[in-house]
Amino acid sequence: MKKGLIKATRPFERVVHWCLALSCFLLCITGMGTMYHSLNFIGYAMGGMANLRMLHHYGGLFFGASLLVAIFIFGKEAFKFSSQEDWPWIKEGGGFLWHVENIPDVGKFNPGQKMFFLVVVLGGVAMLTSGLIMWFPLNFGVELVRTMYVVHSLGFLLIFAFVFVHLYLVTIGAPGSSPAMFTGWVTRGWMKKQHPKWLKEMEEDGTLEVFGSNGGNKTSRN
Repeated sequence: MKKGLIKATRPFERVVHWCLALSCFLLCITGMGTMYHSLNFIGYAMGGMANLRMLHHYGGLFFGASLLVAIFIFGKEAFKFSSQEDWPWIKEGGGFLWHVENIPDVGKFNPGQKMFFLVVVLGGVAMLTSGLIMWFPLNFGVELVRTMYVVHSLGFLLIFAFVFVHLYLVTIGAPGSSPAMFTGWVTRGWMKKQHPKWLKEMEEDGTLEVFGSNGGNKTSRN
């Protein structure tokens, strides 16, 4: 680990992120294998379509539990929208769509991340609700159950598209972002460019954790 790196994420935050990401990937694969006849071979590779559907169902429950935890630990800051702080960043496209000399200051979550998280939450809730009604139709009307199939399909398309946008932004769009969710440590240069306000806040309140500082790390963020 290089000296001077800054702690951006805690271990538990990374675990929750990967639980969401991997369960979402699993649901996409098993969902497509169930929905499209041409992809039924995915089910056959898992011992049959019944196994594939069961994996999809219980994977959905795991995703739902992970989503609830994510809302609990990220929601307080990710749902905090401020037109005064977020709008200047949005007008500049965050520096992702064209060259911007001075990107407006943002805190721990930039407006793009906030919107992505909101889509994941709303889309996730829609997928869970529709999925449960499809799994347990009970005494729901036929029209409602049919509508849930449409909602489930549209929710899949929305989340699937956003996943690719997310992958682009954490790789090509904002180089240096991926270590935040692999090791938890990022460079000071990345932090100053992507989250200058958050860096300043941590420096001012003494919660900035720097690897190798004075023979160890500074006080950790709580």
